[in-house]
Amino acid sequence: PLDNKEETAAAKCTQPCLGESLSISDLECSLCIRMFFEPVTTPCGHTFCKECLERCLDHRPNCPLCKQSLREYLKAGRYSPTVLLQDIMLATFPTQLAERRELHRAEMAELSNLTKNIPIFVCTMSFPGIPCPLHVFEPRYRLMIRRCQESGSRRFGMCIYENGKSFADYGCMLEIRQVELLADGRSLVDTIGRQRFRVLSRGHRDGYHTADIEYLEDRKVSGEELQELQCLHESTYRLAQRFCEHGDLPSRHILMQHGPLPEKEEDIQASADGPTWCWWLLSILPLDPSYQLNLLSCTSLRARLAQLQHILTALLQQPP
Repeated sequence: PLDNKEETAAAKCTQPCLGESLSISDLECSLCIRMFFEPVTTPCGHTFCKECLERCLDHRPNCPLCKQSLREYLKAGRYSPTVLLQDIMLATFPTQLAERRELHRAEMAELSNLTKNIPIFVCTMSFPGIPCPLHVFEPRYRLMIRRCQESGSRRFGMCIYENGKSFADYGCMLEIRQVELLADGRSLVDTIGRQRFRVLSRGHRDGYHTADIEYLEDRKVSGEELQELQCLHESTYRLAQRFCEHGDLPSRHILMQHGPLPEKEEDIQASADGPTWCWWLLSILPLDPSYQLNLLSCTSLRARLAQLQHILTALLQQPP
């Protein structure tokens, strides 16, 4: 057996040989034509960057090279890194590997920006503080959700479709709370509404919509105006309680799904989006999405409460 000195000498001898017999092109992913980043090897023996393979499996559960079925591999939902290949890359091309890692880090930093090029899910109305469960099956949105998780932001914008535009001018940021991956790559995503926003410009990235945005904030009032606002808030909340107790059967069925009316907040101007119970009410009332959108974009709590009061009064006057 070799002693330690001989072992070190042998290792030194093999390293240059490895570098001489390999070129950078031997360590390129056949999908992105860049040096492997987090390489994973499929059961059929083909190696790709983890991200590249995931994007292919979003579309069909087959190996991108030999087309062998990877359904069982996808079902496991785990991609173990090819450690030997990572070690070889580190030993032979450390500089290029560091550059590749830096490029990935820059791409992730760009994806985690929460006002520029934010991903937009074009689907349904969502509101601040209100849960919004989603079933994600389209390849573009599967990619989008994964990126939101990998970048660490865990947030994306939700907008409804609007005629003549790819999506509406106003929306709500959603935060991912939990993702349940299904065996075929689809997922059930539990999200909750955060801040409202206005769209400044629209764009695209890899099949899904993006936007530059600015966040909305309710106009603050004080003095006499605040006292009037608090009275309006009290009376509207009482109407909401009456509606929840005496509303029609379909409304009560909705209540069972959405849970009880949220508690009244002490400071009605504490949040930039106003009291959560208003948004909860908006999410359960039988209103047209364009009307809901109008109230979502409104930055006057007084105007929003007045509208809700008007709607509740009309609903409570309807015969059972």
